[in-house]
Amino acid sequence: MAERAERARELFLEGYNCAQAVVGAFSDRMDLRFEDAMKLSSSFGGGMGRLREVCGAVSGMFLVAGYLKGYSDPKAKEEKTEHYRLIQTLAEKFRKETGSIICRELLGEGEGAVSHVPSERTPAYYKKRPCAELVYMAAAILEKELEL
Repeated sequence: MAERAERARELFLEGYNCAQAVVGAFSDRMDLRFEDAMKLSSSFGGGMGRLREVCGAVSGMFLVAGYLKGYSDPKAKEEKTEHYRLIQTLAEKFRKETGSIICRELLGEGEGAVSHVPSERTPAYYKKRPCAELVYMAAAILEKELEL
């Protein structure tokens, strides 16, 4: 059942950001070329461009859910309502497991200055950060909720 979750973790450990890792694990289901899926989700890493806002794993989860279960008609109130219910359910399941959906809170960082320079992916980085487990968790929640 956790095949896609494991793939998401692998992608993160290869160097993709959190959003890319989750989206990449589902790109085949989205009928997107892997490269296009990586570009589409590239802005959401580091809590949206390293702003440390909504966790990239959560944003990736929402991107996949939107593509697979979203709506396109702006007047489709029922579909919009159901989609927002799904998004809130995904967020709540993630929050229940982690305590937050906010990147800086998950990383234990304060409100300090935000750098646009990505952190070096060293062994110390991977040891210190919970991100590999967070992308696994987000993908597992998505797998289960969407029954993929």
